[in-house]
Amino acid sequence: MSDTPLMTIIIPAYNEAHRLPQTLARVLAFVVERSEKLDVIVVNNNSRDRTRQVADEAARATHVLQVLDQPIQGKGAAVRKGILAATGDYAFICDADLAMPIEELPRFFPATLGKAYDIAIGSREVKGSQRFNEPAYRHWMGRAFNFVVRTLAVPGIQDTQCGFKAFRREVGQAIFRAQKIDGFAFDVEILAIARRWGYGIEEIGIPWTYGPGGSVHPLRDSWRMFREVVKIRRNVGAGLYGDRPDVGTAS
Repeated sequence: MSDTPLMTIIIPAYNEAHRLPQTLARVLAFVVERSEKLDVIVVNNNSRDRTRQVADEAARATHVLQVLDQPIQGKGAAVRKGILAATGDYAFICDADLAMPIEELPRFFPATLGKAYDIAIGSREVKGSQRFNEPAYRHWMGRAFNFVVRTLAVPGIQDTQCGFKAFRREVGQAIFRAQKIDGFAFDVEILAIARRWGYGIEEIGIPWTYGPGGSVHPLRDSWRMFREVVKIRRNVGAGLYGDRPDVGTAS
């Protein structure tokens, strides 16, 4: 077996001390049971609770878990820290609530898709997807935001905001080095950069369960994200993301 992991699982964590023990136990159990070599990075995103201590306790019991700190507040900043530290052939973003069960991760393995790829994103809208327990108002707010995203920044992508995404490591690291937004609209930005640079994006239907208690405020953060999407459109139009680095494509 190669010393290089097939995939690095990156978990951004802001005030997740209440969820991390169960999440990491489940993720690490999955990792050690798989024949593929996998590793895990938890990025503590300036948490005010015991997130760092909980992650450290889990890391002391295994060699496959690394814990990093990102003092810049924002999920985009935390994910960037993890992506740039990834060592796997692919880097996979995984929300700490495991709204998609970690056991579904093989959906993103190249062997499952039958090919190497640049970017594969989890989707709650395409064929094969399932939604559980989501309030109707949250669903329609999400669809309205996606309409804005498709109109202004990333046409053709049905679900930019699902928190489960995989990148060929070289592609992900190149994109995240160009990323400028530290907040929740970073998903839109990285996909807009990927489109600007000509990388392929696969949408993969996943089972997804809504859970209350997340850090996104529906009204306040939706307005903030809308302003960031407008900024992304301007950045793309102004050429602020530059040209694609020479890391090749999977196709």
